[in-house]
Amino acid sequence: MKLTLHFIISFCCICIFFLSFSVEAQLVNIESKRMHTDSLRFVLNSDLLFNYTDNNGEYILQINSNVTTQFKSKNLKSIYFFIGNVSLIRSKDEDFQNSYFLHARFNQKLTDLFRLEAFVQNQYNENLTISDRNLLGVGLRLKILDKKGTLAYLGNSYIYEVESVASSDQKFYNHRNSSYLSLNQNFKKYNLDITGTFYFQPLYDNISNHRILSQFKAQMPLTKRISFSALYNYAVINFNSTLEDNRSSNVSFGLTLNL
Repeated sequence: MKLTLHFIISFCCICIFFLSFSVEAQLVNIESKRMHTDSLRFVLNSDLLFNYTDNNGEYILQINSNVTTQFKSKNLKSIYFFIGNVSLIRSKDEDFQNSYFLHARFNQKLTDLFRLEAFVQNQYNENLTISDRNLLGVGLRLKILDKKGTLAYLGNSYIYEVESVASSDQKFYNHRNSSYLSLNQNFKKYNLDITGTFYFQPLYDNISNHRILSQFKAQMPLTKRISFSALYNYAVINFNSTLEDNRSSNVSFGLTLNL
C-alpha cells in the first residue's frame, strides 16, 4: 500500500512538472487559470517539484513551484486573484530554464454582465528576446453568454508595460491594448471542462507591434483532488523592429493537483 501511494505521488509530481515545463511566451493566458467556484470564497491550488541528480559530479537541479489562489468578499462581488510560478533547471555548466511569473488581479462585479478589473504583473525569462516584463492594467470584462454549462466572456483592457532586453540593455515603455474572447463549456455527462481563448495585444501607436495567443484547454477530474489536463498553446510576438520576432507552440498533457 505504501509503495502504491508513493508511486502515485511520484507520478503526479512528474506529470505536473511536464505540464509546467513548456516554452513560455511573455503573453500568459489568465483565462485558463481563473477559478469558477460559485459561492466558494477561498481556493488554493499549489504544487512543488524538487529534483537533484548527481552523476560523477555532473548534476541536474530542477525546481518548479506553482501557486494559484482566489479570495471572494462576503457578498461575492469582489474577487482577489493571485498566480505565482518559479521554474529553474540548472546543470553544472548551464541554466536551461530560469524564469518566474507573478500576477495579481482584482475583479469587481458591477452588474450581472459587467466586471471591472485591475491587475499588476511581473515576469522574467532569460531565454526570450524580452527577458523582463512589468505591467499595470485596467479594463472591463463582459459576460456575453451564460447558458446550459456554457460561459463566454469578452474583455478589453489598457496596459502600461516596461520591457527589458537583457542582451542589449534596451528598455521599452509601451501603452498597449489587450482584447480577448474566452469560451468555456462544461459537459456534465462526461465530467469534462473545455476552455478556448484568443488574445490580441497591439500597441496603440503601432498595431504591427502586437502579441497573439490562442489556447485550447481540456480538463477532466479523476478524483476529488486530481484532474487530467490537456493544453495547446500557439503564441506570436511581432515587434515590427530590429528585434527578432518570437513564435512558439506547445502541447502538454499531465495531472493537476487541487488542494
